[in-house]
Amino acid sequence: MDIKLETPNQPEVVALIDLLDAYQLSLYPPESVYALDMNSLLQPNVLFAVARNIDGAAVGCGAIVVTPEYGEVKRMFVQPSARGQGVAQRLLGMLETEALARGCRQFMLETGPSQPEAIGLYERLGYRVRGPYGDYRDDPLSVFMEKAA
Repeated sequence: MDIKLETPNQPEVVALIDLLDAYQLSLYPPESVYALDMNSLLQPNVLFAVARNIDGAAVGCGAIVVTPEYGEVKRMFVQPSARGQGVAQRLLGMLETEALARGCRQFMLETGPSQPEAIGLYERLGYRVRGPYGDYRDDPLSVFMEKAA
């Protein structure tokens, strides 16, 4: 597995993001899906990583939006066929390392209660449940988490 910072506007990465969008919209109403669009993912303060299998195919992606206060984890997704192999853990670890090098000392994220596997992963990696942060509102379909670096 090869994980590197890449641009998100590559066709096979866009396809991954489309799968993520379809998955999230199958679980939550649109007003409870806080996804970044492509233009937002292309901003200079966004670290975007892609995981590629041995054949070079994109099988996972994730991002951290670096702000002066914290880094926000966004767009984490691993294709179902590549799950259970530690891809998400390696993706997030790489992104956190890159964000730390840019001065991040705290990480935040928003996920949903219908994604227990994601919540379990984040908890295993040191994230803890907290209340809303930034511009998020309290939403019963959101789980907010944080981790100190």
